[in-house]
Amino acid sequence: MRCPTLRGALALLFAVVLSVGAARASGIAEVKSPGGITAWLIEDHTLPLIAVEFSFDGGTALDPSGEEGRANLAMDLLDEGAGELDSQAFKSRVEDLSVRLDFDASYDAVGGTMRTLSANADAAFDLLRLSLTSPRFDPAAIERVKSQVSFELREGAEAPRVIADRIWWRTAFPDHPYGRRSAGSLASIATLEADDLRRFVAERFGRDKLTVGVVGDITPERLQALLDRTFGALPAHAAAAAVADTAAFDEGALLVVNMPIPQSVVTFGERGIKRNDPDWYVALVMNEILAGNGVTSRLTAEIREKRGLAYGVGAGLSPLRHAGILYGRVATRNDRVGDVLGILRSEWRRFRDDGPTPAELAAAKTYLIGSFPLSLDTTSRLAGLLVSLQVEKLGMDYIEQRAKALAAVTVDDVRRVAKRLLDPDRLRIVIVGAPKGLVGATEIAADGG
Repeated sequence: MRCPTLRGALALLFAVVLSVGAARASGIAEVKSPGGITAWLIEDHTLPLIAVEFSFDGGTALDPSGEEGRANLAMDLLDEGAGELDSQAFKSRVEDLSVRLDFDASYDAVGGTMRTLSANADAAFDLLRLSLTSPRFDPAAIERVKSQVSFELREGAEAPRVIADRIWWRTAFPDHPYGRRSAGSLASIATLEADDLRRFVAERFGRDKLTVGVVGDITPERLQALLDRTFGALPAHAAAAAVADTAAFDEGALLVVNMPIPQSVVTFGERGIKRNDPDWYVALVMNEILAGNGVTSRLTAEIREKRGLAYGVGAGLSPLRHAGILYGRVATRNDRVGDVLGILRSEWRRFRDDGPTPAELAAAKTYLIGSFPLSLDTTSRLAGLLVSLQVEKLGMDYIEQRAKALAAVTVDDVRRVAKRLLDPDRLRIVIVGAPKGLVGATEIAADGG
């Protein structure tokens, strides 16, 4: 048990960190360029650095059938040459300017981050503009990156954790794009060509789907000009496209992929909630107590601390744009898989039936309120937060409102949401390994077939 003095000191520390993080993020300003492009800005001249994060709504879930992996491959190629610069020249220019430029793709969005010295801002933003408006997609670069993606897919086909994740998502969303791999398959990657990637850029990079967050050594006036200079040449509108709302498959399952390894990897989960659900903050508290990654969660206490069955266990809410899930993972010896599953289901049921104790509730709220500002320790993370706040329509006072919402959660709130969300019989469990003595499991091939 923590002593009162330590508990008080932690509460004071969290309060101080919260006030510092909130103060840093409280200076958010909306900047609108003459061309109508909007960005949220935290102006900070402490260091000569600028961080930019941007996102276009619509990600790998929009990949056409047979072209799975298109968005992922295209984003991987944006820094492989643009405009007059081939891949080597582009990368050399990035390195010479000490610019960090990264692009990525998720189910629901594509985007990227840029970090630059403020003295090099004009040239850095120009590189970003070229990559978005004039990507080359040279044949040699395409083949090289396709080889890298294919290698990762082959490597994943042998990795227990990757296999378990893939099978869980495929069986939880059997008729939805969320059930597909974002990176595609070996077959779909092999068919993608430059014209497919150019079509992706033309369809998805519309200013109406663009969200921008900027943090650092830049004034609103300078940012206005750079927004138009960087994004102004993009199409006004992305191509019309939509992904249907859905929910994870609503029946429990116990699936096993047999693999001769000493430890089994276990993924588990069920339906969760989306980010705009009124119960979001209550669900955060619920999950932290039951299955959070901290050492005080019930699953950690029962599986790791008391019995030593795993090095770690945890689950979290995954609020996708068109579905919400509660998803977790644990690894244990093959002969103890049954014990772990028994504890998992028992704790899931106990929490649903009884809810948390007041002490658990207080500890979870203190952690969730205090730890969040600690995550905002770089300009890049703050820029990412600015994008998230806009996409989720959370408001510029989010940190303060988040703390208030969490502080207001009661034991009865958590009990109500636990009854709504937790059902041990609905857990979808995928095991990769050689588990001993399981009853009622269904064997499934590693490739999902």
